[in-house]
Amino acid sequence: MTTETGTRCVDWLHTARELADDLATDAVEREQAGKPPLDEVARLRESGLLTLLVPAERGGGGADWRTAYTVVRTIAAADGAIGHLLGSHYFLSFCARFFACPDRAARIERAFTAGEWYWGGGIASQEPPLMLTPTANGYLLDGHQRYGSGVGVADRLVVRAAVPGIGEPLAVLVDPAHPGLVSGSGGDTFGQRLAAAGDVGFDAVPVAADDVLGSLSSDEGALSPFAGLAAPTARLVSAHFCLGVAEGLLGEVREHGRAVRSPWQPFSPHPWPGHPPQDPYVLTAFGELAVGARAASALADQAVDALNRGLARGEDLDDEECAEIAVLASAAEAAASRAAQEITARALDAVGAPAAFARHGLDRFWRDTRTHTLREPIAHRLREVGDYFLNGAHPPFSLPA
Repeated sequence: MTTETGTRCVDWLHTARELADDLATDAVEREQAGKPPLDEVARLRESGLLTLLVPAERGGGGADWRTAYTVVRTIAAADGAIGHLLGSHYFLSFCARFFACPDRAARIERAFTAGEWYWGGGIASQEPPLMLTPTANGYLLDGHQRYGSGVGVADRLVVRAAVPGIGEPLAVLVDPAHPGLVSGSGGDTFGQRLAAAGDVGFDAVPVAADDVLGSLSSDEGALSPFAGLAAPTARLVSAHFCLGVAEGLLGEVREHGRAVRSPWQPFSPHPWPGHPPQDPYVLTAFGELAVGARAASALADQAVDALNRGLARGEDLDDEECAEIAVLASAAEAAASRAAQEITARALDAVGAPAAFARHGLDRFWRDTRTHTLREPIAHRLREVGDYFLNGAHPPFSLPA
């Protein structure tokens, strides 16, 4: 790692680890308080991590998606909600490069770095489009979005909208400071309490013509293969969020497990000497969970490598290459989701009854994971992988929440 790019990568990962350590010190208290994450977003801004993916010539960090995914995973291990906030921000702020023309994307990214914006919103395929009505000066945006990430703290939103009578879904950039935009509540969710997610309403919100980024149509041939990479890019944000939360819980449980009596020892007819690290049941449980985490991590690494190669090809990418990347990302997301659900459900067994104490806050890992995976069920990803494996069918263009 002696190249300039390698040096920058190491610096960003060091910054992420420092911020993660800072977040971990009071993660339980902040999660239980459930206040809007204004301070946490300020910490992300001060660290420089918000502009990580913007090219250096536009004032950003100049890092690639492998670095961004590792940063998301590192932050999510310390605080799942903030890891989710950051991952959503990275994907949404990259949408200009996927869907807008190069000149417009460059203009938006320069403004983004100058203003150090945090990006929220959402362009999920399951969201009904907002209405985008043409005017003499641009457009007016109306409607209600059921779910958006970070809408309570965002400096800019990216949303899904359509012009009446045309129906083609479009990615639209919105300034939430405009009158007529009202952020609602995220509902009484049991996890990701600091993700500032929720519904948002639009009442004649002005949108400039240049802030309509481009098409989100899933119709065959509507998007270039490069724009089609938006879907696997988002899937891998989900995968690394899941892996980060799972690894964070495994790390905490390991420390607790070294300090407490084995929960299984009282039931053994042949007690063994020593502390839980010698307990064969604990060792077996950790072994199974570690194998699941490592297997999912290896698959995610393969998918990230493929995505980076696809992004590097740019407009030379073809449909078959895009489909292969999308299938690999779907497989990685499914594996990470399964591993995270199993780890966050079973790892507490190694601690036993003390894991239920609210002061430890170990339940937040399961709640953050389950809140996320309920929005992103893996059945659809598995169907895509199976259809490609059996029939060679290309996955439909589908963006996650």
